[in-house]
Amino acid sequence: MTTAAIRPASHRQPWYKILYLQVLIAIALGVLIGYFYPDLGKELKPLGDGFIALIKMMIAPVIFCTVVHGISSMGDLKRVGRVGLKALIYFEAVSTVALAVGLIVGEVLQPGHGFNIDPATIDPKSVASYVSKAKEEGIVAHLLGIIPDSYFGALARGDLLQVLLISILSGFAVAFLGKAGEPIAYAIDQAAKMFFRVIAIIVRVAPIGAFGAMAFTVGAYGLNSLWNLIALIATFYLTSVLFVLIVLGAIARISGFSIIRFIAYIKDELLIVLGTSSSETVLPQMIQKMEHLGASRPVVGLVIPTGYSFNLDGTNIYMTLATLFLAQATNTHLTIWHELAILGIAIITSKGASGVTGAGFITLAATLSIVPDIPIQSIAILVGIDKFMSECRALTNLIGNGVACIVISRSEGELDKDKLHEAMAHPIELGEALEPGAT
Repeated sequence: MTTAAIRPASHRQPWYKILYLQVLIAIALGVLIGYFYPDLGKELKPLGDGFIALIKMMIAPVIFCTVVHGISSMGDLKRVGRVGLKALIYFEAVSTVALAVGLIVGEVLQPGHGFNIDPATIDPKSVASYVSKAKEEGIVAHLLGIIPDSYFGALARGDLLQVLLISILSGFAVAFLGKAGEPIAYAIDQAAKMFFRVIAIIVRVAPIGAFGAMAFTVGAYGLNSLWNLIALIATFYLTSVLFVLIVLGAIARISGFSIIRFIAYIKDELLIVLGTSSSETVLPQMIQKMEHLGASRPVVGLVIPTGYSFNLDGTNIYMTLATLFLAQATNTHLTIWHELAILGIAIITSKGASGVTGAGFITLAATLSIVPDIPIQSIAILVGIDKFMSECRALTNLIGNGVACIVISRSEGELDKDKLHEAMAHPIELGEALEPGAT
């Protein structure tokens, strides 16, 4: 693809054809339909589900091709290990900070104070499915669940961790083949280009998906469901914004770029995530945009997919903040040791939550099932507002993963700083059919 093909979208077409504006308008229309015609809003759910399904069907092959080609193209396997180790250390450090921020804000602002909820009065049926799933997915079972039943079974199911496992193993296998593996790496690279072309076609219907998803959310839950728990919602959104601007902003500044400019650069993806409440809907596009930003392609191929399971800042903030909220709302006294135990448990349980809608809620249930002091049925309080919380979780997760990718690329000396600043000044449009590695 030529340089002319990725000029800023505003230089090529009128405003009403720019995708992020279409998505923004679709979200606003979805809110209006859901509020004034709630029954119609509920009926529009298949539009959002259909778009998410279209994107999800491409995630497994995109991750497989990206990770395999990224590892095999590095050549030096020590470099692969170094990048992977750096990424995991970064993920763990920032994730722990996010968990701690949630605890600190929960203690300072006390969003659950004054609710005085008796757990015995809560109907456990409304959260039975979440609780049972959380209990089934214990730590040991979760670790064993990373191993797929078969090689192609992981690709068929699309389980993110399973796909990552076979992708990493396959990448190393191709690298070990040396010259004999080069044709395989080339074929995988060509397949990736085809998959990204498919994504570029699918993403044009993003406004329809965002419209349907938002209309259903407001129609099914209603804006009125926000008022009773507005303190928690406001606290969570405020905490996430401060985390992005202060914590991620400081990391970005140290790495030589502005967090505000970066957010503007990925505004298309953020709007789609806002509409669908899932960061997975833009995973392939984030890979493309990080490459266009000047990050090393092999590093992008390792960091972005891995970050979707191991670097979930928004989910981490939600877990500790919501846990303290439920303790306060049910008048459950927690000592500093209880809170440190919650922090330690959340560090482990948070690693399995992917960008799928509702994963954060299941992970919260898993955390509470290990902490017996807080009544697990109390999460029923959050059922009505979780959809609204999910949007903020996904947005924060997405920004955090993008920042991580730039940081790791820079640490490897594989970040084109001139390209970074040029790309942020002139963002590409989400609908552009970029090929991997396009410039």
